[in-house]
Amino acid sequence: MEPLRNYADQEVSEQVKVTGEPQRKTKVRKRRSWIAGLLLLIPILLFVFGFFIVPMLYILYLSFISTDNLNGADAVYSLQNYITLFTDSYYLSSMWLTVKISLYSVLVSLILGYPIALTMAKSSPKIRGYITLLIASPLLVSIVVRNFGWYLLLLPNGTINQFLMNIGLIKKPLNLLFSELGVVIGLSNAYLPFMVLAIATSLYNIDPSLEKAGAILGASPMRSFLTITLPLSLPGIVSGCVLVFSLSMSAYVTPSLMGGANVPMMPVVIYDQINTLLKWTFGSALSYVLLGITLLSVFFFTRAFEKSKFREVFR
Repeated sequence: MEPLRNYADQEVSEQVKVTGEPQRKTKVRKRRSWIAGLLLLIPILLFVFGFFIVPMLYILYLSFISTDNLNGADAVYSLQNYITLFTDSYYLSSMWLTVKISLYSVLVSLILGYPIALTMAKSSPKIRGYITLLIASPLLVSIVVRNFGWYLLLLPNGTINQFLMNIGLIKKPLNLLFSELGVVIGLSNAYLPFMVLAIATSLYNIDPSLEKAGAILGASPMRSFLTITLPLSLPGIVSGCVLVFSLSMSAYVTPSLMGGANVPMMPVVIYDQINTLLKWTFGSALSYVLLGITLLSVFFFTRAFEKSKFREVFR
């Protein structure tokens, strides 16, 4: 029996060698593909590091300098910029105004965008393509040109006020321009395509048989929408709200043209601090506070939905 056991051990060792070689080759192949992928990423990593991370770190560095002298030897480092920001009522009101107008823009974009996205999801591929072209076509025009178009419409003697006065709805022109309403109109018009496309993408993934099953069980169209379509489209709604909110919080052109000095949103204030008053350090602190507010708002908003009763939809 002993020789037989030796032969069996020899066969097992040969099988281990045979199976071990392909495994080693697979590991070597995976290692080479990982290295090749890393080499392909080096250009974009260098670009992001040089044109995003380094400038952001430099702005963070400037925000802690409390003097106008930016030289390393003579600069004074402190939290004075942030203390001034959080103790001055003007900047606090500007932060709240920025958040409020951004939320209004999200709400208007959602109310106007969801029916359009739902129509796209229910339409044939040909009609869906036409609607997508109409929704995306404003993005081909500069936002400055679009804002100037709204500027002419919202003037006291503009088209909208003249029309309302001619039909007798108002006695005197409405204050549409250089107001919060004008800024909300401009931001909603600028970022409505992002909301529509985000929601439509989520609606495309809903199985049509679910609504048919609900109808067979006796659910009305409204009940099917509230219990099936709306909950399953929440990922698209959240994505669209995050996009519109983030873009509205950082928008400069629209608040500057449509709001002016009457609507001092944070991006406009930051621009004035850096380019007009040449307060680079305080402007840098304002920039990071704006970034922090935006990131925290987006984080808590998304986490609230992920922890809600609809959390299964986000998995």
